[in-house]
Amino acid sequence: MSSTIDIRKICEWCGKEFIAHKCSTRFCCKRCSEHSYKALRRQKHVEAQNTATKTKIKEQNTGNGDYLTPYQCAILIGVSRATLYRYLERGQIPCIQFNGKTLISRASIDKMFENPPEYIKRERKEAEPIEEFYTTKEILEKFGISNSWLFKMAKERNIPKTVVRGKTLWSRKHIDKALSDKQPSKVAEEEWYSVEEVCAKFNMSKEAVYRFVSERKIGKRKDKCKVFYSRRQFDMAIGVESELEPEYYTMPEAMARYNMTRDQISHYVRTHNIPRTYEGRYVRIDRKALDALFAPPMIS
Repeated sequence: MSSTIDIRKICEWCGKEFIAHKCSTRFCCKRCSEHSYKALRRQKHVEAQNTATKTKIKEQNTGNGDYLTPYQCAILIGVSRATLYRYLERGQIPCIQFNGKTLISRASIDKMFENPPEYIKRERKEAEPIEEFYTTKEILEKFGISNSWLFKMAKERNIPKTVVRGKTLWSRKHIDKALSDKQPSKVAEEEWYSVEEVCAKFNMSKEAVYRFVSERKIGKRKDKCKVFYSRRQFDMAIGVESELEPEYYTMPEAMARYNMTRDQISHYVRTHNIPRTYEGRYVRIDRKALDALFAPPMIS
């Protein structure tokens, strides 16, 4: 007896709309049904082959013998090689060390699970309360960063903060850790001028200072948001006798002093391990060591 129910459905194979007479009908015709059946069989066959291949690869990596290397053992128990070496170091997994090779008995791994120790639940560590804070203003002044950079960094690193009476307070411990590379450094006042010191000492405007150091190529360093200029180079460029006894050469000074190229100076510095430090992108070469290297030979 034929059904008199007409149901509008979408074929699961070709996607066309058709009229079905049963709720369980999935395809519009026999051809679509056969295609779907073959595709399902093909998919199951591919999955079975992939699983067999993965199993075979794992067996190859873990080996078929009675003894395993640390790498094979790590794959077998599902940990990284570094973690496995920590287990070996603590004596949690027995092993034998030879010259250049470590072997682990497969039977010892199986034996570990025969009488395993009682499982101990790890207690969750209670978070320590945060009691020391920075205000936003204190952070900007101490570390020399901008307000926008602070909030961007805090969002990326999830820095704890709270708002009290309209002020944003930041965890001191987390801020110090996140900005450890931006801790304020002490600038050697006897070797460097700040822009304000130059303006006050030589009665120059800031624009004149910037133009002067650019034209004379005065060495400079940047400490957070402040720029400092080499005191000795500035004094020499402006025609004032420097009060400092220089302890280092800049690269241009060393090139001029010994009439060498930059590559030649760099070669001697690296080859003879001349002490050097870096101020930003400028290199400072130990004057005494370089002078001793190029000193004329003497026979006593």
